[in-house]
Amino acid sequence: MWVETTGFSGFLVILAMALVTLSTRWGGVLVMSYIPIGYRVKQFIQAMSGSVLVALLAPLAVTGDNGARLALLSTAVTMLIFKRPLPAIAVGILVAALYRQI
Repeated sequence: MWVETTGFSGFLVILAMALVTLSTRWGGVLVMSYIPIGYRVKQFIQAMSGSVLVALLAPLAVTGDNGARLALLSTAVTMLIFKRPLPAIAVGILVAALYRQI
């Protein structure tokens, strides 16, 4: 599929992508408003977020360069030590930047 992105059609593509994104987000909220949040649903949601993260990072670990792999490793180690995502992300970004600078 090929979409011409010159002129007004680029704006239409961006608008369509925004509408799809908003509809999926609002649709999820609407569906979840009818589901009682019990123990099993909480477990499912927590497992789902971890599986999405793994799905995003696994291709990077396989096809990425050594800087990306070192950043993933340092992020994982920092997360295991501090159990906080923000410092782990910061360390991963810093390690990748330093490795690629050297």
